[in-house]
Amino acid sequence: MRISEILRRKGSDVVTIAPDASVRALLEILATHNVGAVVVSPDSTYLVGIVSERDIVRHLHGSGPDILDRPVSDIMTDVVHTCCPEDRVATLNKRMTDHRIRHLPVVTDGRLIGIVSIGDVVKAQIAELKDEREHLVNYLHG
Repeated sequence: MRISEILRRKGSDVVTIAPDASVRALLEILATHNVGAVVVSPDSTYLVGIVSERDIVRHLHGSGPDILDRPVSDIMTDVVHTCCPEDRVATLNKRMTDHRIRHLPVVTDGRLIGIVSIGDVVKAQIAELKDEREHLVNYLHG
């Protein structure tokens, strides 16, 4: 299965935040949208970073509550692993595991077109295994 199929099923909405928005505003977005990471973008199409709940926790621990009034760009990850719609789910699973990342923005021609989480990848792999099992059972009983 390709990433394009995941996006077709789940949609291509991506929660973004401007790099100059405060970490406090980021907390509100994470809670409102019930997501674990937000793409940092000045215009919702060009990717400049990603910021997760883990980033907030690490910086709160290191810098204290003053971090809440600082810009998201101060805590974001600016070297972002991405994928494209043609990528296969199996390769993303390995990449996400190897790099210990839970969210991959989907980019085409430099533009943000979606995001996949480790949950999306696992769900897709389970669906593939169920389909394969069903085909094998039908073949054996067929």
